[in-house]
Amino acid sequence: MNPLLVRLLPYVAAVALVTGALFGAYHHGLSVKEAEWQSAWNDRDTRDAEAKAENEAAARKREQAYQRSIEKATQDGQRTIDQAIADAAAARASAVGLREAADDLAGRLSASEASGNSCTAAASKATARAAMVLADVLKRADQRAGDLAATADQARARGVTCERAYDGLSR
Repeated sequence: MNPLLVRLLPYVAAVALVTGALFGAYHHGLSVKEAEWQSAWNDRDTRDAEAKAENEAAARKREQAYQRSIEKATQDGQRTIDQAIADAAAARASAVGLREAADDLAGRLSASEASGNSCTAAASKATARAAMVLADVLKRADQRAGDLAATADQARARGVTCERAYDGLSR
């Protein structure tokens, strides 16, 4: 071998050893830093997952509260509607008496038309016919008013129910 090469070989080996040691130290530093960063990222991911779970639980709780509020408003509204239907039925039942009274009055006027003299018969006939027409108009108006009142009561109850459900959501 060449004597120059033999003399340089320990220096080359020393430079290679130092270079290898420096590369090893650098690589070790990179892996330690990578581990630190990975640990920091894992901690952040854990905190994010916990925050997400807490937010989802809070959102579920709010949604359940909204749902309970809506269900309560719906139940209250249905009770109000049922009460309106019952009130309309009671009003119809009491209106039967009014209609019977109108029919009775018209019947009495018709009966009085049959009796009496011929002079007053024509006037009595016109009065009886007018009474029958008025009785019929009264019956129809009372029936229509009852239907409209029932519809209005139910519409109001539905509107109030809707408002309560909306108020429950907007809180």
